Amino acid sequence: MALQHATFAGGCFWCMVEPFTERPGIEAVVSGYTGGDKPNPTYEEVCSNTTGHVEAVQITFNPDVFPYEKLVETFWQQIDPTDAGGQFHDRGQSYETAIFYHDEQQRQAAVASKAKLQESGRFQKDIVTPILPAKPFYPAEEKHQDYYKKNKFHYKMYKRGSGREDFIKQHWGPKKDKAKLKEILTPIQYHVTQENGTERPFENEYWNNTNEGIYVDVVSGKALFSSKDQYDAGCGWPSFTKPIDSYEVKENMDLTHGMVRTEVRSAESDSHLGHVFDDGPQATGGLRYCMNSAAMKFVPVSEMEKEGYGEYLYLFK
Repeated sequence: MALQHATFAGGCFWCMVEPFTERPGIEAVVSGYTGGDKPNPTYEEVCSNTTGHVEAVQITFNPDVFPYEKLVETFWQQIDPTDAGGQFHDRGQSYETAIFYHDEQQRQAAVASKAKLQESGRFQKDIVTPILPAKPFYPAEEKHQDYYKKNKFHYKMYKRGSGREDFIKQHWGPKKDKAKLKEILTPIQYHVTQENGTERPFENEYWNNTNEGIYVDVVSGKALFSSKDQYDAGCGWPSFTKPIDSYEVKENMDLTHGMVRTEVRSAESDSHLGHVFDDGPQATGGLRYCMNSAAMKFVPVSEMEKEGYGEYLYLFK
């Protein structure tokens, strides 16, 4: 299928690039301005709230790899959709939210997603983000492109200081029921995922698995790793060169046991998965994601459609 565009306004466009840019099937994420009438507006003009534009991102994506519905879902997770006057500490028309659809299929998907979010009860107020037909999109000045990469420290401070980071954690962060997890997980699964445990090398389920399929979070069911990226690192644990979707994992500094390591956790469930090291194959980026089998469930290719993971079959074509 041909590449498509998706356009979202979520307040400051600095914060709307990182959630999309490194995900599978995403070809480009451009910061810019849309929704107004003045051609080629400048940042200063848009921020003056006199041009009718909002700060937005335009995403070029492959819908066979990353469906539009997942883009919309990700968009909701970055914003306060109940705020009609801006986003967090950024006030005014240029910081308002909107979904700009490019065809009828996108419009219907956005409308359905908005209704589902409203019915979920996640927010006590009405979802006010409008769904509008796409208008001309004007790329922002170069200094605003990929701001989260060019100005890492300031970006982190801004995201935290604006209130966006805390809002996302409050409304989309993991909510654990340890008692329920103890009932549904095996002792080793609970120890690894909830107590940051480590299973024994060479004595775990997937360390030498050679079947084709994907590994999913044993708690949330989110897809984490593919057998296509698995290799024998000789360490006795399943090892991978990369996750399927970097959005589904998060990394933390780990100073336990007198070492400095990078821990890997599931973004959805906050389960401990393992660690990532920089001694992996150089040809694939040099990383080794060393995971615990007990934190994952393997779904073979033959079962993926039935288990609800059909969207990841592209990995094996």
